[in-house]
Amino acid sequence: QVQLVESGGGLVQAGDSLRLSCAASGRTFSGYDMGWFRQAPGKEREFVAAIGWIGGRTKYADSVKGRFTISRDNTKNTMYLQMNSLKPEDTALYYCALRRYVSSVSLPNPAIYDYWGQGTQVTVSS
Repeated sequence: QVQLVESGGGLVQAGDSLRLSCAASGRTFSGYDMGWFRQAPGKEREFVAAIGWIGGRTKYADSVKGRFTISRDNTKNTMYLQMNSLKPEDTALYYCALRRYVSSVSLPNPAIYDYWGQGTQVTVSS
């Protein structure tokens, strides 16, 4: 089993920044893809950003492009999401996810991920 623990959420004002972290522990794999998703009250979970094992390729939702940056430190088994210029519509519970790398797939698809964290709340006030 793999455990994922998110941290770094909080209450901020519009225009502020936050940095989320996702630490993985437990069973290790030779390679893995990781992603961030979010879910606002009354809405479905949506893709935010992902970073692949091969070449560290990244993918972003259109709504966060240019404002959010995803990165990872494989030596620490940790993924990050730097969120700048936050907007009230970014308010949500943010989840990290991980999948053992087998082959290249569509990273925004939540169905490909095997493990999920419990989430960290991000609230952006106007």
